[in-house]
Amino acid sequence: MDPTSTRDIGPRTGTPLWLYLAGVTVAGGAVLGVALSFYGLERLQQLGAMPLVWLMLCMVIIGELRPIASPRTSPDQGAPTSLPFSFALLISLGLPVAGLVQAVASVIAGVARGHSPHRVAFNIAQYILSFGAADLVLTLLLTRGSEPPHSVTGPDLAGLALAGAVYFGCNVVLVDAAVAIHERAPLGATLRKDIGQRLFVHGVLLSLAPLVSVAMTHEIWLVPLFFFPLAALYTSATLSVKREHQANHDELTGLANRKLLILRTQEALAEAQQRKSRVGLLLLDLDRFKEVNDTLGHPTGDRLLQTVARRLTHSVRPGDLVARLGGDEFAVLLPQVRDAASAREVAARLRVSLAEPMRLDGMDFDLEASVGIALYPNHAPDFELLMQRADVAMYVAKERRTGVELYEPDKDRNSTARLSLFGELRRALVDDELLMYYQPKVGLADHRAVGLEALVRWRHPQRGVLPPEDFVPLVEQSYLMRSFTHEVLERTLPQIARWWEAGVRLPVAVNLSARELLDPTLPDILAAALRRHGVAPQALRLEISERVMVAEADAITPTMLALADLGVSLALDDFGTGYFTLARLNGLPVEEIKIDESFVRRSLADPDGHLIVQSAVDLVGTLGMRAVAEGVESEGVAADMRSMGCYAAQGRYFAAPLQAEAVIPWLVEHGGQQPPAGYRGRGASEEHSRSA
Repeated sequence: MDPTSTRDIGPRTGTPLWLYLAGVTVAGGAVLGVALSFYGLERLQQLGAMPLVWLMLCMVIIGELRPIASPRTSPDQGAPTSLPFSFALLISLGLPVAGLVQAVASVIAGVARGHSPHRVAFNIAQYILSFGAADLVLTLLLTRGSEPPHSVTGPDLAGLALAGAVYFGCNVVLVDAAVAIHERAPLGATLRKDIGQRLFVHGVLLSLAPLVSVAMTHEIWLVPLFFFPLAALYTSATLSVKREHQANHDELTGLANRKLLILRTQEALAEAQQRKSRVGLLLLDLDRFKEVNDTLGHPTGDRLLQTVARRLTHSVRPGDLVARLGGDEFAVLLPQVRDAASAREVAARLRVSLAEPMRLDGMDFDLEASVGIALYPNHAPDFELLMQRADVAMYVAKERRTGVELYEPDKDRNSTARLSLFGELRRALVDDELLMYYQPKVGLADHRAVGLEALVRWRHPQRGVLPPEDFVPLVEQSYLMRSFTHEVLERTLPQIARWWEAGVRLPVAVNLSARELLDPTLPDILAAALRRHGVAPQALRLEISERVMVAEADAITPTMLALADLGVSLALDDFGTGYFTLARLNGLPVEEIKIDESFVRRSLADPDGHLIVQSAVDLVGTLGMRAVAEGVESEGVAADMRSMGCYAAQGRYFAAPLQAEAVIPWLVEHGGQQPPAGYRGRGASEEHSRSA
């Protein structure tokens, strides 16, 4: 039984699907009842004593359990290999016997597969109605004897072919109508799906029915020989479907993979374009799933993903497609969606389905998910852009902790302009367009410089010098991150070496991204770079954003410890912008905490802001670390930070970011640095500091 199938879920009473299934079931039961009443009980008893009927029943049961599935159906759906035998019964013994044998076989197969009663009843009814229509054609076109079994001759083939076509047409319409109502899809589109393959398979199976009928009337023990060609057909079809299923489905969860998602989305977009309707794509990412893998191991995480897959599949609407993109990321395709509110309803159901605790190995797991929504044609015209914008919305939901977000252009960090910048940035790394600026960090006790922070700028050929906020976030989300970090280090380390050789021995800080800190080879790469440029480890300081510590604290800890062993000091940057608790730093080699400028600027005007900074500074001191204030722009704020016990500060009150050649003049004139040997001074340094 397919754990992701929803067709065994009973429809609600009074719904269109319930009315349709009930109507077909009642009609099928009525047709079989009338046929049996005309046939007569005595004749049925006589036939029941014939070994032929019992042999055929066994063959039909086996065939019902071995259907030939198509690539778009589950293994228990498709053309049953029982069709040659049940249709041969229809030809030779008539509708009552064929219908009764088919009903018994359908019940046994349904019980064996765990199908719901309403599904079994509908299957029987659609067989009876299809057989009834075919029997009517046979009665009109074939000359039958008064007593069964009826024999088949050459001139009967045309009538048999027409009866088979009528059976196929009735069967396809009855079944696909139920599927269309269940999935809320147009009947025409449902009928067209795999119609060529279904026609071929049913044609092959129905063509065997006259041969089975001839064997029945001449020597019944020839009938089981048909098992072998049917077994070969079933095996060949099953292997083909299995290979296609493996290519289009996730091995762990059985959900669609990215390849199938792309195909189905493209089909949905083409249909939506014709119908002038909307298509929705939801991107879903599990929150804190990594903790499960890290704590309990991947086998438990895999079982949890399988449970998530089942819950997601049973929470979407019939006809929607759930896909696993990899890891803990899933996508849901809504081929038909009325508006954004309807898409939000689906997203809300998905989150509610995951909110219920999942019990594994005696433990309860509480999972939450962030969902991003993008709609066609509102937000994107094709799959790639639809996926990208759903991804943008999903990350907004994560950052804001709102759970569900609809794509909004003003929240998109990857706008068209930014994407064009990305292509230009690749060229910038090759064409030497990056510039390094250095901002002094000043001790608040004596206003002497205690360090520098390296800040990157981009000298864009058309747009001038761009600040880091215009391009660094784009780099952090791309494969250029390693090349970018390498370029920054290759520009900064030689400059540090020149300053230390000149006697300016201040540590220079460089910012690192989450992606670099997750690389276990970073300490070795950095050690090699320090040796190559002759820079002592204590001359370099690495700053780690608080957001990285919040999201990846456990993952980056080994790298942080290895960097500390190397002798490189570490600082926590932007403190206050995330949800990191300073107490979690206990045991980590962090020497300095930089309080974010958004808090520093409010310290004078806002009593609550002042209290927050004071509490942070006190806790930093208690943990044996130094507090540094960022964004100090006035003498009053600097004095306030000093009174609270901050060790040092950065900001335009002291100095704006300086180009490398302006650093030593500023240090000599403003930072308490002794002039290096041979230094002659630069009168323009102060003017440069003010204008930078």
